[in-house]
Amino acid sequence: MSVNVRELLEKKCGNNIAACTDEQLYYGLLGIVKELAKKKESSEGKKKIYYISAEFLIGKLLSNNLINLGIYDEVASMLEQYGKDINLIEQVEPEPSLGNGGLGRLAACFLDSMATLGLNGDGIGLNYHFGLFLQSFENHLQKESKNPWIEADSWLTKTDVTYSIQFGGFTVQSRMYDLDVTGFENRTNKLHLFDIETVDESLVENGIGFNKHDICKNLTLFLYPDDSDDAGRMLRVYQQYFMVSNAARLILQECQAKGCNLYDLPEYAAIQINDTHPSMVIPELIRLLMEQGIRIHDAIEIVSKTCAYTNHTILAEALEKWPMDYLNRAVPQLMPIIRELDTIVKDKFEDRSVAIIDDGNLVHMANMDIHYGYSVNGVAYLHTEILKKNELNNFYKIYPEKFNNKTNGITFRRWLMHCNKGLKHYLDQLIGTEWHKDADQLEKLLAFAEDKNVLQKLLEIKKENKHVLAEYLKKTQGVEIDENSIFDIQVKRLHEYKRQQMNALYVIHKYLEIKEGKKPSTPITVIFGAKAAPAYVIAKDIIHLILCLQEVVNKDPEVSPYLKVIMVENYNVTKAEKLIPACDISEQISLASKEASGTGNMKFMLNGAVTLGTMDGANVEIADLVGEENIYVFGESSDTVIEHYEKADYVSKDYYDKEEEIKEAVDFIVSDIMLEVGQKENLERLYHELLNKDWFMTLLDYKDYAAKREEIYKDYEDRDAWAKKMLVNTAKAGFFSSDRTIAEYNKDIWKL
Repeated sequence: MSVNVRELLEKKCGNNIAACTDEQLYYGLLGIVKELAKKKESSEGKKKIYYISAEFLIGKLLSNNLINLGIYDEVASMLEQYGKDINLIEQVEPEPSLGNGGLGRLAACFLDSMATLGLNGDGIGLNYHFGLFLQSFENHLQKESKNPWIEADSWLTKTDVTYSIQFGGFTVQSRMYDLDVTGFENRTNKLHLFDIETVDESLVENGIGFNKHDICKNLTLFLYPDDSDDAGRMLRVYQQYFMVSNAARLILQECQAKGCNLYDLPEYAAIQINDTHPSMVIPELIRLLMEQGIRIHDAIEIVSKTCAYTNHTILAEALEKWPMDYLNRAVPQLMPIIRELDTIVKDKFEDRSVAIIDDGNLVHMANMDIHYGYSVNGVAYLHTEILKKNELNNFYKIYPEKFNNKTNGITFRRWLMHCNKGLKHYLDQLIGTEWHKDADQLEKLLAFAEDKNVLQKLLEIKKENKHVLAEYLKKTQGVEIDENSIFDIQVKRLHEYKRQQMNALYVIHKYLEIKEGKKPSTPITVIFGAKAAPAYVIAKDIIHLILCLQEVVNKDPEVSPYLKVIMVENYNVTKAEKLIPACDISEQISLASKEASGTGNMKFMLNGAVTLGTMDGANVEIADLVGEENIYVFGESSDTVIEHYEKADYVSKDYYDKEEEIKEAVDFIVSDIMLEVGQKENLERLYHELLNKDWFMTLLDYKDYAAKREEIYKDYEDRDAWAKKMLVNTAKAGFFSSDRTIAEYNKDIWKL
């Protein structure tokens, strides 16, 4: 194979490899991968799963594809013979801006696993030109700008598939672009991304502002355009309909080409609605079936047996509800169908809470998905139980048979084999390579839990990964960190329920302790990475707090040898691949009951980090697997938290008045030293938010959190005992393979 690749590469580059630039080699390899991927395309399988999602956070694709095609090591060593470094070649590739957080990364892992398991399944989404946004920091504030990634020669393949998509009063022409999804030593599937021919990138000049009314030019510019005004919210409706109308047409076209008569659509297609963004696929499919002569009630029955819904959240703001006025303006053709779906529900059930259209004329997307889909799944055991007992209990009473749990997973190809090659090669030596395809084989590692040599080697691999991260941060952000310090990391979307603010309060406490002369035995580096939605004011204030702390702490000569704070700029998949293998302590500190699952927690665990977390989301299952001595748990239970919300009896000011340590940390936010480096408006707003509202109960868990964090730092000092915790976490991570998750989806929901 390597001779073949060398010849192909020289042919593509028109030069011998030694004389090629990294850019030439990247584009040459891109072409070769596309050709090899094409050979593994398959039309096998009568029934197909269509996974529709607003986000696919796929990350860079070169190395992932080389690994899945089984040629990574050969290509890397062949390049090395010519003095070329595959890691430098990788850096040429821009990261696709097609997602933001866990929702999008999960969708990417799921596509990888579908192809790896040989399932006939494609993803469907939108081809955002500028993604969410490119994050930079100015004056300790988040600044957003466009994040262009599409190049003339890229992984995207332009297809001949186009549709005419009708909105209220105008029509747009769509175009489908395909990305190859290579399975690990298996078939190639597709991610279909829809775009418009008339998109105009020049609409965006500075920052991320643009004319939100010009739908024919702006439709696919950004993921989640700012929805703080009517025009932004309308644009989201246009985007969602555009995504599902294209999806529905493609699905019907493909199924009919295979012999489907439309009445038997559920035998040819399963449609997974990933969160509520693609919900309009239900009325749109019904509409298209009616266009082909099928009566409405038959169409409803067909679609109800074809669509399944994944719920990713219990947060009210994330369960979309669109005013009827918006839908009347954007997609008037759907309204008679949505009204009919609502009428059927209201005739059947007296409980108004399960209606699709409420008394305020809001259309509840999740309600439509639950009534007119055949499966509703949560994404971690605890999350699904909360849906059944609390948040969706009214629906669970009606449709208990529809509810099921599918605990999330991650692909071990990217999140260990690619991003932590040192650990990957050592595991291969110790336990063989079966774990590449069967992640449960990682349990074989437990046989070495008392082996001092193995434990020492795991510590050495971690040390090397910390060195790599330290060098990377020095090069990319100009910050110096002590690679012998404890790397304590919290990277995820910035949201109050994830409680980055609680982590920051502890940093303040530690800073003040060191100033008083109480120095930690081992220096600590606290690393954050997160983007805040442009219109989410408090989230941006939390970023401001962290950036101010970074300056105050790192520039204080008394403190900086013992404590450093780093906020990673523009956190994305590429940066996660450096941070996760280097992490010692994984901060998973969301308020219990609020994090549906989390998948970062799984990536950190797999790479030998130890979790500091609440009993929330998949942390519950991590704790069950690793045992209490290999995880650090704190905080109130989800039941207690839910009760606090029901009784509305949590008052943050009580905790502030009662606990001196809390008062001291919160007051520091608006201290002279902080106001000197920060913006008064942002710091004071956050200070008042914590004192007077604190909707996600930061101060409720703070004391327990601080105590547990001290305990974890103390335990870190016993290096052998710590290495054993690392080993157990990696060994027990097999359950969290997305291959397992997708096998369960297929067995219980899709039945391909």
